[in-house]
Amino acid sequence: MQSFRTEIENPVVQKDILELERKIHEFHGGKLDEEKFRSLRLARGVYGQRQEGVQMIRIKLPYGKVTSKQLHRIADVSDEYSRGRLHITTRQDIQIHYVDLNRTPELWAELEKDDVTLREACGNTVRNVTASETAGIDVDEPFDVSPYADALFKYFLRNPISQEMGRKFKVSFSASDADTGLSYMHDLGFIAKIENGVKGFKVMLGGGLGSQPRHADVLFEFLATDKIIPLMEQVVRVFDRYGERKSRAKARMKFLLKDIGLDGFKALLQDQQKAIPFHTYPIDADNYPEVVVANIAVPEVEISNTDAFEKWKSTNLVPQKQKGFVAIGIKVLLGDFYTDKARLLADLVQKYAAGELRLSLRQNILIPYVKEELVPFFYLELEKLGFTEAGYNKALDITACPGTDTCNLGIASSTGIAEELERVIKKEYPQYISNADVVIKISGCMNACGQHNMANIGFQGMSVRTKDKLVAPALQVLLGGGNIGNGEGRFADKVVKVPSRRGPEALRIILDDYDANGGDLSYSDYYSEKGEHYFYDLLKHLTDVDNLTAEDFIDWGTTEKYKKEIGIGECAGVVIDLIATLLFESQEKIENAEAFLAEDKWAASIYYSYTSMVNSAKALLTAEKVKVNTHNGIIKDFQEKFVVAGKLDIAGGFDTKVFQINENEPTAEFAKSYLADAKEFLSAVADFRKLELATV
Repeated sequence: MQSFRTEIENPVVQKDILELERKIHEFHGGKLDEEKFRSLRLARGVYGQRQEGVQMIRIKLPYGKVTSKQLHRIADVSDEYSRGRLHITTRQDIQIHYVDLNRTPELWAELEKDDVTLREACGNTVRNVTASETAGIDVDEPFDVSPYADALFKYFLRNPISQEMGRKFKVSFSASDADTGLSYMHDLGFIAKIENGVKGFKVMLGGGLGSQPRHADVLFEFLATDKIIPLMEQVVRVFDRYGERKSRAKARMKFLLKDIGLDGFKALLQDQQKAIPFHTYPIDADNYPEVVVANIAVPEVEISNTDAFEKWKSTNLVPQKQKGFVAIGIKVLLGDFYTDKARLLADLVQKYAAGELRLSLRQNILIPYVKEELVPFFYLELEKLGFTEAGYNKALDITACPGTDTCNLGIASSTGIAEELERVIKKEYPQYISNADVVIKISGCMNACGQHNMANIGFQGMSVRTKDKLVAPALQVLLGGGNIGNGEGRFADKVVKVPSRRGPEALRIILDDYDANGGDLSYSDYYSEKGEHYFYDLLKHLTDVDNLTAEDFIDWGTTEKYKKEIGIGECAGVVIDLIATLLFESQEKIENAEAFLAEDKWAASIYYSYTSMVNSAKALLTAEKVKVNTHNGIIKDFQEKFVVAGKLDIAGGFDTKVFQINENEPTAEFAKSYLADAKEFLSAVADFRKLELATV
């Protein structure tokens, strides 16, 4: 595995990849705890999948932008290390599956040759920064949000403050008040605005989906662009310190907001004012890479099936604010496409458009900067690839997560039922192929990766038990969700639970009712007018499980009898000293603090010193079987149980020493003294632990 060590020019990236390789060896050798290894590999885009012994790799593509060159690289990597299938996620990433863990470092190294990263694509980190796929071309946008999404992505990549949070942190940018970036369901959402000639954003805070969806609060009606990165740094620091860590079910930002309220959160933001390294952070949007459109003669073509062409144009062309251009939407069934087509698509846009694609939140592909006169040519070329199905971003365009195909947490098939529902719409409801007003989304479990609870019509994978204790796959039917715009949205109501095989019939009943009675109302407004009880009565007869047939026990897309299997483990097969591991990590954080100090990156050094002290305190509290839920709780509990109790003498108190981070600006002098404090504290904790073990 020597090759990638010499081919990566960026030493930071090289160090990252070598560390992953080293940790894999430590894990296999029984020197690294399974939970710690899981945390490390997830932060590097390596995710365990349902099938034992293989991994899912998530490739991070900020705001869904991928160049032709990068798509070629991703296709090559998928062919070499996976099975040639690419899966577009609802966060504008690409996933590949069935990868050997031991080959992930070299896979990552191959991707980095074209500036594609896995770093922080999974795990308790700042996840992929998403944005409206029409950013830069949107006819309604006040300005292009792409440079701002790009700057934020780069600022937080490998940033010490966002490496080991209690849970993931999701950010979105919306190009206009249409809020196609779905700000209301994100930890931080930014909607582009201009006030008095100044570019800025409406800022939404604390939204989320999952089993308990929460609508984000308005944090700022308007915040200038040079303030968004300092604000997010404050928000992430607060979340890192006060967010829940023990119970994953309560560890998202939305629960912290629920507990302390918006005003309480704002007060904690103020406490971070001195600690952040920048109070303004201007983003040079003018130096964002300029779009270069291919200048090529228009090939002469002849369309044989003009009806199909006109139908496709009516649903798959997206207006563009640049005169003479349109964007072409490619409807990608379930977000899955293959490397042979990916390469041909990359070549097509390189030669005839602007050499880039945008992946969408609905698992599709958008080709921007297509000259209007080239549309017939593109249609014929895309037809050869099977990429001219009508219905881009319409009712037929169903979003679905991988579900039980590959995900550990999948309860019922989401891809199988999605394919069947699309078949039903095409055959029985062709008018919905061009209907943009009905949004259908499906998730294989409550975690809402398919965003089912913000859909007009949503389905969530579940199971149902009969009187005879037999278990069958089921679907929770959710209705009435939707994006209103400008930071406002509705979450769908859970109406009924039906056996999965009755999902198509449920859809027929819902659409028939809407066709008969909906009139001019949007589906979301129609649902609000009728109410949950109306739809419960409409669908109630489908919930009966006393008359299930043999087919009802076979999930969509499978031939075998259903088994409810959730969370198949990844067994390390070793026993390790967790306390020793925590203290070893504290030493690694000290080393990181020293490295950043040597580079004059004082804020980063200070934060690693801070996390080292908290981690060391956590080690001793864990040994005492004290709950270690939040950083703030760890600091307070250690002060009480070790310092006040007289077990450890910490001059001035542990809490005072640690919270210096809030009282000092990030200077070289403070970084040096704070690092010295962290070293001294780790030494004291290590000595205490040795003495404790010696007396056992």
